[in-house]
Amino acid sequence: MKEIVCKLLVIGAGPGGYVCAIRAGQLGLDTVIVEADRPGGTCLNVGCIPSKALIHAAEEFGATKQMMTGKNAMGIRVEATTIDLARTIAWKDGIVGRLNGGVSALLQKARVKIVHGRASFRDGKTVEVETEVGLQVIRAETVVIATGSEPVELAALPFGGRVISSTVALSLTDLPKKLVVVGGGYIGLELGTAFAKLGSEVTVVEAMQQVLPQYDGDLVRPVQRRLGELGVRVLTGAKAKALSDSGDALAVETADGQQQQLAFDRLLVTVGRRPRTTGSGIEDLDLDRTGPYLRVDDRCRTSMRGIYAIGDVTGEPMLAHRAMAQGEMVAEIVAGKKRAWDKRAIPAICFTDPEIITAGLSPDEARAQGYAIRVGQFPFSANGRAMTMLSEEGFVRVVARADTNLVLGMQAVGVGVSELSADFALALEMGARLEDLAGTIHAHPTRSEAVQEAALKALGHALHI
Repeated sequence: MKEIVCKLLVIGAGPGGYVCAIRAGQLGLDTVIVEADRPGGTCLNVGCIPSKALIHAAEEFGATKQMMTGKNAMGIRVEATTIDLARTIAWKDGIVGRLNGGVSALLQKARVKIVHGRASFRDGKTVEVETEVGLQVIRAETVVIATGSEPVELAALPFGGRVISSTVALSLTDLPKKLVVVGGGYIGLELGTAFAKLGSEVTVVEAMQQVLPQYDGDLVRPVQRRLGELGVRVLTGAKAKALSDSGDALAVETADGQQQQLAFDRLLVTVGRRPRTTGSGIEDLDLDRTGPYLRVDDRCRTSMRGIYAIGDVTGEPMLAHRAMAQGEMVAEIVAGKKRAWDKRAIPAICFTDPEIITAGLSPDEARAQGYAIRVGQFPFSANGRAMTMLSEEGFVRVVARADTNLVLGMQAVGVGVSELSADFALALEMGARLEDLAGTIHAHPTRSEAVQEAALKALGHALHI
């Protein structure tokens, strides 16, 4: 097969990789992208998009079941409800397929050459790809590593059979009667909550003293209350030990040292993700690392000239939108533009019930960095739109410097608050002060009014509480 020579080679067509390739193509760079699976990476195929589809289906089904009880405050009642999970999964797969096609079309529009297969480095400028029609060699002036991440497997609980990863959980066509989730982070709670709404009996096992340990307690408490309402059993400070001999129960050591056996139909392990850096020759390159991740500078350059790395392979936060921003920046750098990574905040969302958003510094993080701060918090129980949607749980919080009122961070927990994330990121990126947020007219009645009210509270003159 004829050797391909190009200006830019992108390895991996996930959110970071395909955005990098599209932008490079737009800038006139001769670009090749290599992908072993479908375009879109983990996020589109087995992560962000399919999980949100399942979460939405579960929310709709859960709301319908609530109407059957006759306790619905709006007076709506239904007689019966069932779910065809196989049809739900087919609907989810249809969405993924449409987006796969969209990514491929955008790459083609940008005149990016797509090579399907698994890439392996020969050296820092050359890769070989095992394609369906044979070995393809590609030489490039510049290479971008965007190979993403994969679920962490526990030695005592290897994937297979009834022990599943999030990838398998998103493709189940039969609802497990009993689901045990090992790992109470955002992936475990998002999926655990969805399956609980669909009708599974769910138990969450978390080694730390709090589920969602990366968030502060004020944000997590509404989620914990909702888990209780849904009948989800949560064991914190608990350690998953081993499977039973029959393979249908998990031995757990609880916080008080007691031993328990948790029976399950499926055991979902969600204890984190690791960078995908093995099996592609990356391990043989002389690339500096920070722990398991590839080390990069503020332009996403690795320690080898002409090799960049973006996305999950470079470490936390493992977020698709971070990877996209890095990919766009790298394409522009390769095209000769002056760019550097200087982000004040990258919003992170946990799609639990209720949802959590964080951007910038929490109150504790700001104090730890030596700031004297003002904190304004506005509850959704005082928000008209939240009342009309029967979803008054949660709040919006603003953290600002006490001396200048510069906004350092914003957080929220509540139904649908993920749509406020752009407000949070924009305020932080533009260096907003409390007065800017308080002086911006927010439409009524919307949840976004809580942002303005939180700023007013921090300034000492809240209007509606």
